[in-house]
Amino acid sequence: IENGLIKIIAPMDDSPAARAGIQAGDLIIKLDDTPAQEVTLGDTTELLRGEPGTKLRLTIVRDGVNEPFEVTVTREIIKARSIRTRELEPGYGYIRISQFSANSGTEVVEALGKMQGEANAMKGMVLDLRNNPGGVLEAAVAVADAMLDGGNIVSAEGRTPDARFRMDAKPGQLLSGVDVVVLVNGASASAAEILAGALKDNHRARLVGRRTYGKGLVQSVIPLS
Repeated sequence: IENGLIKIIAPMDDSPAARAGIQAGDLIIKLDDTPAQEVTLGDTTELLRGEPGTKLRLTIVRDGVNEPFEVTVTREIIKARSIRTRELEPGYGYIRISQFSANSGTEVVEALGKMQGEANAMKGMVLDLRNNPGGVLEAAVAVADAMLDGGNIVSAEGRTPDARFRMDAKPGQLLSGVDVVVLVNGASASAAEILAGALKDNHRARLVGRRTYGKGLVQSVIPLS
């Protein structure tokens, strides 16, 4: 929620929202006939959900567009696919991480190993984190660890001992001698920023794109009695 409106950090790849043309940074001002100012973030989730095949009408405000406009999204069961890979040309690979799920770290490590095995001599890798809103911190740390020989990946400071931690890369990396470029934009957030920052600060990769979202916080779910 931003200034009483619902802000889209990033639509998931190949989701109904992405196919309907929803973009990162869009503001939802109305869900069907319900003004966004009248709902909480939790209410928003319930309004967005529904039976597969049913439709939802969203009224959108977008930078650069003078008037609000409507987008109709058809609901469906979402099957998240967080990793996509391809060969750009011989010796150069591409990995897109759309979000960090529990298995993303393992999937990226497996993809890197497979790409190295298929290439006679890998020269470069493009890691695409554009529109990645984050997700599971440990998955982002695992990806960073796979590309670093050492150095700090992420650290946090808090009031209590359990709110303070530091995660460092272990010796050994999968892309030794391979140049890495990381693509980022204003919708690269949270765990995506941690990965991009770790690779940049440890002088392992060059960042290309725009200033990222700027989420410098770690949150935890605390169960209540």
